[in-house]
Amino acid sequence: MHPRRPDGFDGLGYRGGARDEQGFGGAFPARSFSTGSDLGHWVTTPPDIPGSRNLHWGEKSPPYGVPTTSTPYEGPTEEPFSSGGGGSVQGQSSEQLNRFAGFGIGLASLFTENVLAHPCIVLRRQCQVNYHAQHYHLTPFTVINIMYSFNKTQGPRALWKGMGSTFIVQGVTLGAEGIISEFTPLPREVLHKWSPKQIGEHLLLKSLTYVVAMPFYSASLIETSEIIRDNTGILECVKEGIGRVIGMGVPHSKRLLPLLSLIFPTVLHGVLHYIISSVIQKFVLLILKRKTYNSHLAESTSPVQSMLDAYFPELIANFAASLCSDVILYPLETVLHRLHIQGTRTIIDNTDLGYEVLPINTQYEGMRDCINTIRQEEGVFGFYKGFGAVIIQYTLHAAVLQITKIIYSTLLQNNI
Repeated sequence: MHPRRPDGFDGLGYRGGARDEQGFGGAFPARSFSTGSDLGHWVTTPPDIPGSRNLHWGEKSPPYGVPTTSTPYEGPTEEPFSSGGGGSVQGQSSEQLNRFAGFGIGLASLFTENVLAHPCIVLRRQCQVNYHAQHYHLTPFTVINIMYSFNKTQGPRALWKGMGSTFIVQGVTLGAEGIISEFTPLPREVLHKWSPKQIGEHLLLKSLTYVVAMPFYSASLIETSEIIRDNTGILECVKEGIGRVIGMGVPHSKRLLPLLSLIFPTVLHGVLHYIISSVIQKFVLLILKRKTYNSHLAESTSPVQSMLDAYFPELIANFAASLCSDVILYPLETVLHRLHIQGTRTIIDNTDLGYEVLPINTQYEGMRDCINTIRQEEGVFGFYKGFGAVIIQYTLHAAVLQITKIIYSTLLQNNI
């Protein structure tokens, strides 16, 4: 499972990191944008917006990666009284800008991952489950063309369907993880002095979370893959997820795989996505930390760059971790999505023509049979159908991060 993005479990919506840079930072789910320089432990909690690390007037922004002194905080610096009050006004303005910038940077990243990239997720899933397709859409050029065709024939709703269900799955995932960790000894955090037992218990918590969210993820996958329905409500995902568990609700065909047979591929994808993204995130953060530390030793860092170093390293690490894990696990994700959607009587858009619809009538017996069938009938590239949408998704995300960085740098230069 990505939330991604996704997210290991893509529909779980999140592909992000943990609050601290050390350890299994958590591609699955929680993306935090805090940037503590102490790589002490791993935390997977709901995503927050950076901005809580705001400086008091008189403080200086701590350079990212530079060890802080042990001197306790002695309070704001008091300045001599000035009848004009210019220094105080300037300090308040700088503090407000820092707070606004932190909020804006985090909000832009969250918006890109969960809203702006949703059309790419929709088309990517439709391509993955379309075993009829002759065009695999491995490049972004063909993906843009088919997106235009869908938008022209069905309107903008064709690329934004099921977005509400992805947020519901994220909420279910966060709630399940919190409840399980409260009533069991399984840790949400893994301290720096970890042991194999702690790692195993932490991954077990993640696995149980994926199992709880699995029926709702399956319902969300159907909503984002099938043709537009007029009667879908915001809680339709919850209704169909519960119906899938108790065997009631929307009628399914005999080819529907039981949830028990979906547990292994779902947990495997989710745990691997979590581990890979966490390792990548930690590695990138260490590189950025060393680079920033060397630049500060050379005394070549400007005040603007110091403030940028307070926010962007973790965003870059989260971006790199999510991208690498999505690319590495894309074939497994294709298999997972086909197993989840089999037997649900889902009708998808024709990704070859850009119009018309196609039914999903696969008859896989399980994960191994699905892998063998795809390799024999569609070839190795059959596992990568719709990969061009991933390229567009992360190119768009990188562009938004770069634009946000430019705007933030300009605002800082004008106020420092």
